[in-house]
Amino acid sequence: MAKKNAKNKGAQPATIARNKRATFEFRFDEKIEAGLSLLGWEVKSIRAGKINLTESFVQMKNGEAYLHNCTITPLNTASTHVICDPTRPRKLLLNRRELDRLAGQVERQGYAIVPISMYWRKGAWVKVEIGLGKGKKAHDKREDIKQRDWAIEKARMMKK
Repeated sequence: MAKKNAKNKGAQPATIARNKRATFEFRFDEKIEAGLSLLGWEVKSIRAGKINLTESFVQMKNGEAYLHNCTITPLNTASTHVICDPTRPRKLLLNRRELDRLAGQVERQGYAIVPISMYWRKGAWVKVEIGLGKGKKAHDKREDIKQRDWAIEKARMMKK
């Protein structure tokens, strides 16, 4: 049995879930990595892959950032004495400077904060990549679809 290479262990974060709809609906000006405050049963469910980020959003309340509508389905083997709420608001762990900057952008300039992806950092920490951006208009979305179709067609032509 071969030994694992210790140098490559922390290099690539393992992706848990991606919010593909967010990249289609929003144009992100800035991306930030944030920690996530979770309970034990939630970490176990995330390890099992029972998470959905599609309808989730970040809301600022009382100077803190909270992740809303992120569904973490409890496992069947969850403890009986713990009440599992799959869509509870989860606190994002950010620096005060980052929180103040995000709050200012949202209030003054009309930006939205949306989770883009969730991944493991250093093997044990769950991190969320949040994006600060504005919603795309219909013509922007059509342009993205054209670009994607052209890239597929170009790859087909190069393959032949």
